[in-house]
Formats: sequence, structure tokens, C-alpha cells
Amino acid sequence: MEFTSSKQGEYLVVTTVGRLDATTSHLFEEQCDQWLADDNTRILVDMAGIEFISSAGLRSILASAKKLKGASGDIRFCGLSGMVSDVFKVSGFGTMFKLFDTQEQALGS
Repeated sequence: MEFTSSKQGEYLVVTTVGRLDATTSHLFEEQCDQWLADDNTRILVDMAGIEFISSAGLRSILASAKKLKGASGDIRFCGLSGMVSDVFKVSGFGTMFKLFDTQEQALGS
């Protein structure tokens, strides 16, 4: 799993590439912990490059979201497609998190 990030307004926009599964989910959570430690409490995760997500990946998202919420932060997601979009819908994450088609929509809301 790879991450790139850039600050856009009050949000840290994170682009992800790869798989978010049992092998890589700890990387996502560790990276979120680092962003939070660097005082980034508003995060937009662009998941257009995520080809697969497992229950372990969902757990890491949930754990990170709880930490951000505890810091009065916010996490949003955009670019979900195919299997990743389906998993978010079936798991209920589609109603728990703010989901957008594009970065522009997420940052403009």
C-alpha cells in the first residue's frame, strides 16, 4: 500500500494505492496516527487506487476514524468504485462516513 498526501485548505488529502487487507491495514492505521500526531485532524482519503478492501481494512478505517473523532476531527472518502464501493455499502460504512465521487466534491461540501 502506498500513500501520497498534500494539504488542501483545512484537509490533508491522501491518495492511496494498493490493497487494504490484513497484510496492509496496520500501515493505514499507523499512517493515520502519524497524520494525527502532525496535527492533521481533517483527512480526505481518495480511494480510487484501492483495488481490494477486507474486513481488516475496514477495522483499520474504523479505528482511525474513532481517533480522529476524539480529536474533534473528520475523515471523508472519495473515489470508491467497484468492489470497494460495494464493501462500504454492505458493511454500513456508506452511512457512517461521508462519501464523495471526487476530491473536488468532498472539499467543496
